[in-house]
Amino acid sequence: MSAPSSASSAAALPVSTDIVEIEKCLTRVSYLAGRARQHEYLMAMAGVNLDRAAVAVLRRLAESEPMRPGVLAGLLAVEASHVTRQVQQLERAGYVVRAADPHDRRARRVELTDAGRAAVDRFREASRVGMGMALADWSDEDLRRLAELFHRLVDDFVTHAEVPAGLDPTA
Repeated sequence: MSAPSSASSAAALPVSTDIVEIEKCLTRVSYLAGRARQHEYLMAMAGVNLDRAAVAVLRRLAESEPMRPGVLAGLLAVEASHVTRQVQQLERAGYVVRAADPHDRRARRVELTDAGRAAVDRFREASRVGMGMALADWSDEDLRRLAELFHRLVDDFVTHAEVPAGLDPTA
């Protein structure tokens, strides 16, 4: 008989009830934020007509310097062909341009245009308005603490995002 796989060993580890509740809440928040109806509402508020994948590309570009499509795909954890299609769509719409990489003229980097930056600003503002309405009754201290804990959560998720060697997530 073979030893249990790393995946089944990890699944058998006890998990605190707090972790179970956090996972449930994050799943629900992810669902609520990712609903098609919510996306359509935000795009209507922002006056922008883009699908969720295009918005993810624009948001990521707005947080960084221009980058190669392959790097962008890695940061978004999607296939390079997916990013290529999105970049082509966004380029046709005037939200991004592809320019020569100053370090390697053979390569191209994707960057936001002024219209792309304005679109990101509009849908971020629409998102913030909705969030502000949902959190209107929270105290300043609660909001500060939530922001602090969310930053910590995201940092820890990023730190542990890579699947450890020998752990097969599909097993």
